[in-house]
Amino acid sequence: MVDPKGARQTMSALAKILSQRIAQHGPLNLADYMGECLLHPDHGYYTQQEAFGRSGDFITAPEISQMFGEMIGLSLGATWQAQGAAKDAIAVELGPGRGTLMQDLRRIAPAVPGFDSLPIHMIEASPRLRQTQSDALPSVIHHSDASQLPHAPLFVIANEFFDALPIRQFRRNSTGWEEILVGCDANGLCFGKAAPQPYHFLAHRLEDTAPGMIVEYCPALPSIVAQISQRIADFGGAALIIDYGDWRSQGDTLQAVCQHQHADPLAAPGSADLTAHLDFEALHNAARAAGLRPTRLATQGVFLERLGLTQRAQILAKSLNGAALESHIAAHRRLTHPDEMGGLFKVMGLVPEGAAVPPGLEP
Repeated sequence: MVDPKGARQTMSALAKILSQRIAQHGPLNLADYMGECLLHPDHGYYTQQEAFGRSGDFITAPEISQMFGEMIGLSLGATWQAQGAAKDAIAVELGPGRGTLMQDLRRIAPAVPGFDSLPIHMIEASPRLRQTQSDALPSVIHHSDASQLPHAPLFVIANEFFDALPIRQFRRNSTGWEEILVGCDANGLCFGKAAPQPYHFLAHRLEDTAPGMIVEYCPALPSIVAQISQRIADFGGAALIIDYGDWRSQGDTLQAVCQHQHADPLAAPGSADLTAHLDFEALHNAARAAGLRPTRLATQGVFLERLGLTQRAQILAKSLNGAALESHIAAHRRLTHPDEMGGLFKVMGLVPEGAAVPPGLEP
């Protein structure tokens, strides 16, 4: 909770735990703080409450309309078919929420003969969400991280997965980079900074930044992308990455959302979702290092329209009227319009060298 003057009121249970940890061991980098806020076993955001849908704190594209998952299914299914329809292939989703996207993908999968028989694997760290996903898709196979995925052709969807991975933040000054840290003062948790120093993974950012600018770095991203990319490079498959962000990290994109409203990310740790924009350049570079060919970045709206979302919307609209029809039209606009998710969210595909790109991402 925050009072009108911005001073933090009663500490949450997790805030007390983190304050004690900071008092004993010193400030936390932002990635450690985000990790605790999202996945603390007792007080983490994803371990204690319903995050998704209208009753949660935010609504993802699959919750807006069944059409989103259906279009993903058509794109991945056609890619699987174009690569020879491998019998040992698996469908994989990273951070599947309530399993809604995969349910919708399964509904459309019979349009690509055989694609609906692929086993479903999900990467999910939250025990609570694993149960929800198993209720929705009883045959799902869960893994804690990408390193546990089978050595097989992978057809992967990651929708709003990478934005939830913890990030570190750095502010450039005249002599190096000051890392932004989470400490504690008389009012509770607060932001601070470390002494400036060089960081090898930020060396290339000296070219496009000036003193005072902030850049973000996701420590977990290279490893996760490498695990997936290596399997696709070795065995075949493809990945569709859909998230908000842009080609290169620039500025402070950390945000907290609670009950569909923006919140102070330090006010009540564990009660709000914390996310940051995906750096698609980092994703591209990690995939290239493993031997894959990333596609050009496309907006979500263009990607979905190329797959025939409007035609699908028109078919579904024929059986609707009144409020249901108005809601359907609004969902189509929200998913595709440049001023809404259609422009904010970007899509990148990852395929082996020489393979056709997933439909919707053609040059």
